[in-house]
Amino acid sequence: MVLHSSTRASVVLAILLCFCTVSLGAHGRSRSRLYIVYLGDVRHGHPDDVIASHHDLLAAVLGSKEDSLASMTHSYKHGFSGFAAMLTEDQAEQLAEFPEVISVKPSRTCTATTTRSWDFLGLNYQMPSELLRKSNQGEDIIIGVIDTGIWPESRSFSDEGYGPVPSRWKGKCEVGQGWNSSNCNRKIIGARFYSAGIDEGTLKAEYLSARDAHGHGTHTASTAAGSVVEGASFHGLAAGAARGGAPRARVAVYKSLWQGSGGSSATILAAIDDAIHDGVDVLSLSLGGLEDDSFGALHAVQKGITVVYAGGNSGPRPQTVENTAPWVITVAASKIDRSFPTVITLGNKKQIAGQSLYYQEKNSSSSTFRSLEFGDLCTADALNGTDLKGKIVLCFPSDPESSLPLVPEYAFQVALRNVRDAGASGLIFAQYTTDLLGATARCQGIACVRVDLDTGYQILRYIRDTSSAVAKIEPARTFTSKELLAPKVAAFSSRGPSIYYADVIKPDIAAPGASILAAVGDSYEPMSGTSMATPHVAGIIALLKALHPQWSPAALKSAIVTTASVTDEHGMPLLAEGLPRKVADPFDYGGGNINPNRAADPGLIFDIDPSDYKKFFGCAISRTSASCNETLVPGYHLNLPSISIPDLRSPITVSRTVTNVGEVDAVYHAAIQSPPGVWMDVEPSVLVFNSTNKVHTFQVKLSPMWKLQGDYTFGSLTWYKGEKSVRIPIAARMTLHDFYADVA
Repeated sequence: MVLHSSTRASVVLAILLCFCTVSLGAHGRSRSRLYIVYLGDVRHGHPDDVIASHHDLLAAVLGSKEDSLASMTHSYKHGFSGFAAMLTEDQAEQLAEFPEVISVKPSRTCTATTTRSWDFLGLNYQMPSELLRKSNQGEDIIIGVIDTGIWPESRSFSDEGYGPVPSRWKGKCEVGQGWNSSNCNRKIIGARFYSAGIDEGTLKAEYLSARDAHGHGTHTASTAAGSVVEGASFHGLAAGAARGGAPRARVAVYKSLWQGSGGSSATILAAIDDAIHDGVDVLSLSLGGLEDDSFGALHAVQKGITVVYAGGNSGPRPQTVENTAPWVITVAASKIDRSFPTVITLGNKKQIAGQSLYYQEKNSSSSTFRSLEFGDLCTADALNGTDLKGKIVLCFPSDPESSLPLVPEYAFQVALRNVRDAGASGLIFAQYTTDLLGATARCQGIACVRVDLDTGYQILRYIRDTSSAVAKIEPARTFTSKELLAPKVAAFSSRGPSIYYADVIKPDIAAPGASILAAVGDSYEPMSGTSMATPHVAGIIALLKALHPQWSPAALKSAIVTTASVTDEHGMPLLAEGLPRKVADPFDYGGGNINPNRAADPGLIFDIDPSDYKKFFGCAISRTSASCNETLVPGYHLNLPSISIPDLRSPITVSRTVTNVGEVDAVYHAAIQSPPGVWMDVEPSVLVFNSTNKVHTFQVKLSPMWKLQGDYTFGSLTWYKGEKSVRIPIAARMTLHDFYADVA
């Protein structure tokens, strides 16, 4: 019910009221309910004055200041002006008649979730999808998390309502410093730690147990399998119900990474080895750099364990993707339809929105107008001799040849340290998109916000055109909307092609990994990285494993790759953040952005017998001269749900075999999108399945159209049956010479 409206639009109101549902009962006109009274922009003045004006307005309807104090539940005084109060319908209508009131609306029951990521992926636990219902939220699937340990007291690991530990579990609860047997429960069913070979200095600053001193492992474990925790937020940001992708799955902890020094491949392999013994179903490893030791993961796959690895955070540079063995799932990071707008108001009343995770601490007065100073690069030399006490500093490269845009993460940390040491009250940092907001949550007492280079230039012009420039920075807000272009591949996400396995497309899949809220210690904090994307995939694999317990790791991988999204819900192609932004391709996101509900019923799967990997990658597996011979078959002949041919000189034909796991009687038709410069043909172009013919093999022939020393181009092959589609990405590079360094 809208009692009064104005032609003045309000972005702020949209931010606060989106994705909420009205909770209305059989109220009479005299029965009170909570209403939101919106008054528009905040008038300049002290917050106490704004509050007082709200009470004056409300008292004019209720009759006294005492009644106003009793009725008002919230006073909105920073980003916009308004209040929430318990009112009858008659009182609400009276308020709506005041000229300064823009609208009066009933408060709504909001069901926003943790990071928005699970709802964004179609896995809303309050209105469960078929996948969540049929898998019973991943009940009794065991996810092994190889990371920095876990904080067992977190509400995300409550075992309330859980049954006995699955009888097939063979693991143990290893006691240690700050960890006894009671820290394991029916949720955290096992805990191990690996300290051998770790520097003694590191261990002295750590818990010599599975307890997490860093927070990273707790964050990833709760993202994959955390129990539902209502009311989680980071100082009010990203508020909602924190939960994992498979909330009913069990967690086994393998602490192999240590604060300050990371871990080693030896400890990781020991953890994988134990996990195979213990009986995990899925392994989630949010770590990188294990190409030489990928055989450990292969052993897990041979035992039916799906292994999920982070792809790395070295994007948007190409050829930086890590953990690219064809038997693991390599995950890229994507962004979701949520942002954290942070309003900067200039002295000329112009408002500009940046982004941050800045929150206003108690008794802070930072959201007031302060002098605004230009600090150029904000290096020590640039700020030398400048009085910044109490000022807001704009860090922006006035020289286009400066190096600041090239390394914004490093430059931000340098700038933050310098302006903070100089006594500044705020930092506005101009940069290209990096999708890494985490540093703005820990600015240690000063307001900080990131803006794009365009916006930075507007602020710089204001400073130069004004004799006494001032600005104020408001705390960040949470904005979730389908109007935001999403998903997109995050800028930091490492890109292919793999330098180790060029004949395999990597990464395999993209999943949410930017500003993901999850458990850290006893609280909840946002983190970004492919580390955050990896447990999203692990949680989804757990759901699929519960639904299809007989599927192999290759089949589960096939299901998520062939059903992934390459367009948003408007049909727009997914973008990849970078230098510059571009339409995403398979080296950015593999098959696309993960679509768990479609993966539950993929129609066709590309399965692989784990012994086949040795035929193609024997050298990589054993590293012995006996296996590194020229008889190995090129990797693009492996039955993967993708095709990558890095040396297309003459026609090449590859075979793929698909198994029908959908309707028994089904007919699929091929749709070809050839990589530019490549002629492509599929034979047969129609696959007919029935009760006796459940498996079919088809050939894909790719031929170069010209003799060129080229670069990769991309296409796809999609099998259609009505609205169902099974899509595999294709990459091909035309070549003429064996050894050609493309570095000029």
